[in-house]
Amino acid sequence: MKIKRYVLMLCGLILFLLLTACSNVSNPKVDNWSKYQQKKSITIGFDNTFVPMGFEQKNGQYVGFDIDLANAVFKEYGIKVNWQPIDWDMKETELTNGTIDLIWNGYSATNERRKKVQFTIPYMKNEQVLVAKKSSNIAKTADMKDKILGAQTGSSGYDEFEAHPELLKNLVKNHKAAQYQSFTEALIDLQNNRIDGLLIDRVYANYYLKEEGILQDYYVFPAGFDSESFAVGARKTDKQLVENINQAFKKLYQTGQFQKIANKWFGEDIATDEVKK
Repeated sequence: MKIKRYVLMLCGLILFLLLTACSNVSNPKVDNWSKYQQKKSITIGFDNTFVPMGFEQKNGQYVGFDIDLANAVFKEYGIKVNWQPIDWDMKETELTNGTIDLIWNGYSATNERRKKVQFTIPYMKNEQVLVAKKSSNIAKTADMKDKILGAQTGSSGYDEFEAHPELLKNLVKNHKAAQYQSFTEALIDLQNNRIDGLLIDRVYANYYLKEEGILQDYYVFPAGFDSESFAVGARKTDKQLVENINQAFKKLYQTGQFQKIANKWFGEDIATDEVKK
């Protein structure tokens, strides 16, 4: 009888966990704003290694510009943010499946991504740069000829690398880039001479190299691609969600809270004209 009771208890626990997990999955076919309001929570997917936008500290705490900004945005609506680390290469799949509600972590609003997601207004400018050791004498894109390039899998930089081969891909060794799951891994390989150059977001490169105290040892220069903007990615059905985020961006700027968060992480106001309107 005891065994039967334990089996029933175990089955009940499994059912409870399954129901709980299912309840956290959003319906990708409808506008879920009423659900977020009712549950007073929303799940945001992010790359927990992307400094200074959103990353995990050694104590397990999530910090960063995007973390602070998103928390401030949803505080306006009485909604708590659940931060979900994800495989960045699978971000759109996670969003489409409803396991996350937003992609918010230095997410560049590219034309290719617009086919899959709905973007908010851009809130910050960014550009793709190449980083190389000064000792390698790589100071411009042309110097990458027959050199080993690194890039993050699923990043906008890698997408641009593939989409415009005439700018960089046709130059580098084997006409391909070594792919990494995170920029941190790629930068470690760059420091250890396993790659010669790294295609990366300027905001990440500057922050990482400054924090490590090695910025003076590296060249950081434009890769030659068009400049881009960071925006928040949502499902195309979540129109009310996107509208409310846009409104919150503008309100936070009007009250000065946006600038306060920006100064904390960048020491300057980085808001786009769309946010300032």
